[in-house]
Amino acid sequence: MGFQWKRPRSPSPGVADVEPAYGPEESLEELAELAGGAGAEVLDRMVQSRSAPEAATLIGSGKVEELRARLEGLAANLVLFDHNLTPMQQRNLERELGVKVVDRTQLILDIFARRARTREGHLQVELAQLNYLLPRLAGHGVEMSRLGAGIGTRGPGETKLETDRRRIFRRIRRIGEQLEAVRQSRARQRTKRVAVPLDTVALAGYTNAGKSTLFNALTGAGVLESPRLFATLDPTLRVLELPSRRRALISDTVGFIRNLPTTLVEAFRATLEEVREAALILHVVDLASPHSREQARQAEKVLHEIGAASRQRLLVLNKIDRIEEPERAARIQAEKAAWRNNPVAAVSALTGEGIPGLLQMLDCSPALQPVAAARFRFAVGEGSEISFLHQHAQVLETNYSGEEVEVCAAVSEAVRKRLRRRLVKEA
Repeated sequence: MGFQWKRPRSPSPGVADVEPAYGPEESLEELAELAGGAGAEVLDRMVQSRSAPEAATLIGSGKVEELRARLEGLAANLVLFDHNLTPMQQRNLERELGVKVVDRTQLILDIFARRARTREGHLQVELAQLNYLLPRLAGHGVEMSRLGAGIGTRGPGETKLETDRRRIFRRIRRIGEQLEAVRQSRARQRTKRVAVPLDTVALAGYTNAGKSTLFNALTGAGVLESPRLFATLDPTLRVLELPSRRRALISDTVGFIRNLPTTLVEAFRATLEEVREAALILHVVDLASPHSREQARQAEKVLHEIGAASRQRLLVLNKIDRIEEPERAARIQAEKAAWRNNPVAAVSALTGEGIPGLLQMLDCSPALQPVAAARFRFAVGEGSEISFLHQHAQVLETNYSGEEVEVCAAVSEAVRKRLRRRLVKEA
């Protein structure tokens, strides 16, 4: 069952227009999706309206009594709160209700634990779980060893009752060192990419916006596509060929969500650096969602939190195949007006509609290296350099003269620098 503390609306006029927010029903619907992804069956939902949270239980003694009665009638064994609980609140609620109580952060951590596939992903999730667990050690005693198959129990592996702060601190430090090694390895890989003329493009956006489907449509990578929230956690990089024949590296990584736990943002720092260091971010938005504007705002908030605020954006309005005309055209125009400082592309990653136009926009993006025609001269035996030019540029003309080959091609600045000794002149 789900629960949310409903904050009263601000009496100030215009606040809702400036900062739109999910209503309690929509928020609980998202919580139900998260719960389903973690293997729970939602039996009932409740909403509490308070002017301020109650320190001991968040919801107040009267609501606790009502909730306990509802639990008895449903024979439920778990309560999910669409709100972060303090350790004291969680302990008090579990004592009063007699069932396990899990807050939003713990639920998301549980889903991440289920979905991580790589060693790096497991380390990042474990680090987030341990940082969440640490302030909750006091007073739990033997409860900290609760391993099982339910929500909030896919933890980092406390299998002994004597697990204590010192052991957790040591593990946190060890994981931090391992993830720092991953971060340095990624930095070295990015440095090596400088020698190869490849711009970097990163997919970002709210979870379930269709990033992985778009990634497959652009690259044919075959990564997992699923309607589940957080179906893809581990980063994937592929080479994307643009219409001008130049190539770019494109990355797909974890989706964002409203109130993404700060422990996860910090733990996934090494992975999210691919977004922060990209030349261009493709912000993917599910245009068919009734909450598309709010989801886009939440994703932008996370991009600011990870230090990617200065990266140039290309807004990709996905899933247009789910919207009938003329509503589709109206919604696209409304989004273009709302995001007037960013270029906007409308696509269906599922059907391929709009993908050629998106590739063309990518090719012309000022965030990527500009392409201009240039003429190069090679010796006939310099096959590797000629092949390199064909791989990373659009060859416009080739002329053979004796032992020399003259090639005119539309090239990026990086290719021009790489082959500067063979450059004859600008075409």
